[in-house]
Amino acid sequence: MPQSSPTDRHDKSLSILEAATSVFLTHGFSAATTDMIQRESGVSKATLYSLFPGKEAMFTAVIERQCARMASTIQAIRTAPGDIARTLTDIGTAYLDIVLSDSGLALFRVVVAESPRFPAAGRCFYLAGPRTVTSMVAEHLSEAAQAREIDIHPLGVEAAASLFISLVRAEGQLECLMHPSARPSAEQMERWVRQAVDVFLGRFGAHTTNA
Repeated sequence: MPQSSPTDRHDKSLSILEAATSVFLTHGFSAATTDMIQRESGVSKATLYSLFPGKEAMFTAVIERQCARMASTIQAIRTAPGDIARTLTDIGTAYLDIVLSDSGLALFRVVVAESPRFPAAGRCFYLAGPRTVTSMVAEHLSEAAQAREIDIHPLGVEAAASLFISLVRAEGQLECLMHPSARPSAEQMERWVRQAVDVFLGRFGAHTTNA
């Protein structure tokens, strides 16, 4: 039997991941089946299981792929050295666009629902998603602290980054999760980001005297 080329295997793997993403985000992990994914991907069962040993492996791969897309979007932002307010605004806007997107909300719901039964999925999502983004923000905050734009010494750079991300995400994500049909306007999202930046810099900005 002829062996599949690396390119062919890569293409089939992508087809499976696209199908798995659609199935998991539509039906949830528990209700999804490998048969659904196999039919939607258009590959044979033998091919599917040669690339992914089971549903859990596909779910983990979907999480990693979706989170990698989120991280690459944040990473691609061209920051403004010397203007931490603009940098935080750009990062906050990009992050909120992702977490409040249909796919971002669907993935969050599925992961939270399945984490008690499949804790590895929750850990994977946390490390590849929120933890990675927090680390990226921490790098920018560290640079801004060295330039004396902010003073985050009382809190520490990692905690400060986590706090900022939480300020950006909290109200908007909760509202959208609790009201699935609600879609915030661009003006509302801009307001959430602006409030987060204002509160953060109001506490840690260079003009602030920290006790």
